[in-house]
Amino acid sequence: MSEVQNQNPESCTHDCSTCGTDCPSRNPESFIEAPHPFSQIKKVIGVVSGKGGVGKTMVASLLASFMNKRGYHVGIMDADITGPSIPKAFGLNTKAMGNEDGIFPVKSKDGVDIMSINLLLPDETDPVVWRGPVIAGMIKNFWNQVIWENEDYLFIDMPPGTGDVPLTVFQSIPLNGIIIVTSPQELVSLIVTKAVKMAEMMNIPILGVVENMSYFECPDCGKRHKIFGDSHIEEIAFGHGLAVIGRLPIDPSLAAHADSGKIEEIEGDWLDPALAIIESMTKATH
Repeated sequence: MSEVQNQNPESCTHDCSTCGTDCPSRNPESFIEAPHPFSQIKKVIGVVSGKGGVGKTMVASLLASFMNKRGYHVGIMDADITGPSIPKAFGLNTKAMGNEDGIFPVKSKDGVDIMSINLLLPDETDPVVWRGPVIAGMIKNFWNQVIWENEDYLFIDMPPGTGDVPLTVFQSIPLNGIIIVTSPQELVSLIVTKAVKMAEMMNIPILGVVENMSYFECPDCGKRHKIFGDSHIEEIAFGHGLAVIGRLPIDPSLAAHADSGKIEEIEGDWLDPALAIIESMTKATH
């Protein structure tokens, strides 16, 4: 590789051992983007998953809603550009507005600030058929062109996997920590390990693991049934030095609330350990 190529992030192999160029890749923090000058954001938390379909958006939405109920000012950045679903879960039908200063998030019924590509498209059903660099650029715009006012916590609903777009978030936005969402299926170990290794490579703190679809509780007798078999999430998390900080049940009412835009009406204690850890992040700085 030539020196010019190594200085270009698009062609960099990220293997500094084979390169003698003093480029920004040697210091990931050099890629960090500044937020909008009018933004005030105390803590940024990414909600990630190693694969799609495990309920990452549900967890991100509930964390934001529950923290809002505890009296914190909360925002959600929907970084899943090609599969945005946060606005639907919160029942948002209005479009994001802006002025010469920047773009303003749309507020949910209970006051959660939300920014998503669906709040900018003429029709929310329009597909986003963009290549990776364009998607990455839009995520950066959500960070540096949107005015996030007085946010105690900004949750980022990350796209699934470990590709270009999650990498953009990890490199461009100063995350204070991430929460890994998984499920009890057999491939959980591989999925969690991929997400953990990516976070470790980028020096991002991992707050813990949340297991979705953990069990089904019979409405008649209250007994819990493990639909996907015995979960090994405790030992998997322990193997990575992590804690399980929440378990969501298989509950049709959860999906029904999200589908009808009423996720803020959901009540439950499934994520209380996660909420306690998130809350402690702010208390520790006081």
